[in-house]
Amino acid sequence: MIESIDTSLIDWSRAQFALTAMYHWLFVPLTLGLGVIQAILETIYYKTGDEFWKKTAQFWMKLFGINFAIGVATGLILEFEFGTNWSNYSWFVGDIFGAPLAIEGILAFFMEATFIAVMFFGWDKVSKRFHLASTWLTIIGATLSALWILIANAWMQHPAGMHFNPDTVRNEMFDFWAVALSPVAINKFFHTVLSGWIVGALFVIGISSWYLLKKRNTRFALESIKISAIFGLVASILIVWTGDGSAYQVAQKQPMKLAAMEGLYEGGNKVGLVGIGVLNPDKTSYKDNFIFDIKIPGMLSFLAERDLNGYVPGINNLIEGGYTTKEGTPALSAAEKIEKGQQAIQALANYRQAKKDKDETAAKQYRATLEENFPYFGYGYIKDPGDLVPHVGMTFYSFRIMVILGGYFILLFIIALVWNKKDKFQDARWLQKVCLWSIPLGYIAGQAGWIVAEVGRQPWAIQDILPTSASISKLATSSVQTTFFLFLILFTILLIAEIGIMVKAIKKGPAESTNNEN
Repeated sequence: MIESIDTSLIDWSRAQFALTAMYHWLFVPLTLGLGVIQAILETIYYKTGDEFWKKTAQFWMKLFGINFAIGVATGLILEFEFGTNWSNYSWFVGDIFGAPLAIEGILAFFMEATFIAVMFFGWDKVSKRFHLASTWLTIIGATLSALWILIANAWMQHPAGMHFNPDTVRNEMFDFWAVALSPVAINKFFHTVLSGWIVGALFVIGISSWYLLKKRNTRFALESIKISAIFGLVASILIVWTGDGSAYQVAQKQPMKLAAMEGLYEGGNKVGLVGIGVLNPDKTSYKDNFIFDIKIPGMLSFLAERDLNGYVPGINNLIEGGYTTKEGTPALSAAEKIEKGQQAIQALANYRQAKKDKDETAAKQYRATLEENFPYFGYGYIKDPGDLVPHVGMTFYSFRIMVILGGYFILLFIIALVWNKKDKFQDARWLQKVCLWSIPLGYIAGQAGWIVAEVGRQPWAIQDILPTSASISKLATSSVQTTFFLFLILFTILLIAEIGIMVKAIKKGPAESTNNEN
C-alpha cells in the first residue's frame, strides 16, 4: 500500500478513468436496447413470415453492429486501466474483482462472439429458427456481459462475501454467491439495463421520426415507433421500481451518498425529498443550504427507511456521529472511524513484523486487533474528515436530471403510443421533431446516473475499505496526462466515426422492400 502520493496524480488518474467510462457508456446502452428491439422485430418476422419485418430487423441490426463494434474497443481499454492506473486496487482486491470480469470474458463475451456472426451473416444460410435463436443469444450475451461488470461495480459499492488475508495483504472471496447476488448488484443490474432499453427505444423512435419528417419509409417508421414506444414505456415504468430499490440500498449501505444526493446536511426524522431545489453555493454545512427548494414531506424518510417518520442522517451527522443507529448504539464520528482505521493499518504492519520474527503470540494479538477494526480499514488513509464528503452539487443536480428525464420519457412514450394508435403521428411534425431531439436525452440521463453512482461514493474505490488515494499506481503524472489526451482524441475520433457511419446508413435507409410502402 502507498503512504503518500501527489494529489494531481490521483485527479488525473480519476479523470482518465472517468473519460474512458463515459465514452464507453455512449455505446453500451444502445447495444442493450437496440439489441432487444431488433430481436423482437425478427421474432415478428419468424411468426408472420412477412418480408417487411425481416428488412426492418435487418436495418436496425446494421446500426446495432456499427455501435457494437466501437463499444467493444472502448470497453477493452477500460479493463486494462485497472492494471495500468490502479495497480494497488488490483492487488488489494484482484482475487474478488477479477472473478466477475473473468466470467464476463469467458462466458458472455464468447457467447456474443459466437452468435453475432450467425446473426449478421447467417440470413438465408441457416434456418429461420436458428437465426432467431442466434439473434436472441447475441443480445442475451451482451446483457450477461453487463451483468458481470455491474456485479463487479456493485461489489465496490458494497463489499460482501470476502475476508482479508493479512499474510498476503489481499482480500479473498469466500462466498461467490454473496458477491453475485448482493441486493446492490441485483438492483444495479436491472436499473442499468433498463436505462439501456430506454436509450434503444428513444433511438428507434427518434430515427423513425426523421423518416416521417422526410416523408419516406412511412410504414417502416410507424411500425418501428409502435414497437419501440411499447418497449420504452415498459422499461420506463420498471425503472421507477428499480430506482426505488437502488435508493433504498444506497440509504442502507452508503448514507453519505444519499445525503449528497439530497443536499442534506442536517438529518432527522420525517425528512422531505427535494423535488426541485437550488443549492446555495456559499453554504457548505448550514441548515439553510438551499436558495430555493420544494420538498415532498417525509418522502426521503420513506424511501430510505420505508417509514415516513424514519431517521435519515445528513452530512454533518455522519461526520460528527452520535446519532442512534438501527442497532441502538451511538454512531461513530468520522474522527473515530479514522482512528480505528489507523489502528487497523498499524496492526497489520505489527502482525507482519511479528510473523517475520516468528512471534506467534504477538501475531495472534495483532491479528485480533486488525480484524476488530478492519471494517474501518480505509478510513486510516483519510487525512481530513471533510474528505469523506463527495461533491454535493454534482451529485445533487445529476440525480435530479436523471429523475426529471425519467419522468419525461414516460410521458413521451405514452404520447407516441396514443398518437400512433390514433394515426396522428404521421402528421404531427412537432411530435416527430420532439422525438428526434430526444435521442441525446437518453444518454444524458444515463451519464447523470453514473455520476450519481461514482461521484457520490467518493472518496472510496471500495466503500470503507480502500480510498481512491490508496488505489492508484505509482506513475508519473505527466504520463497519465499524456494518455488522457491521447484517449480523448482516440475516443472522439471513434465517436465521430460511428456517428458518420450511422448517419450514412440512416440516410440510405432500409432495404428496398420497405422503401415504397408509404
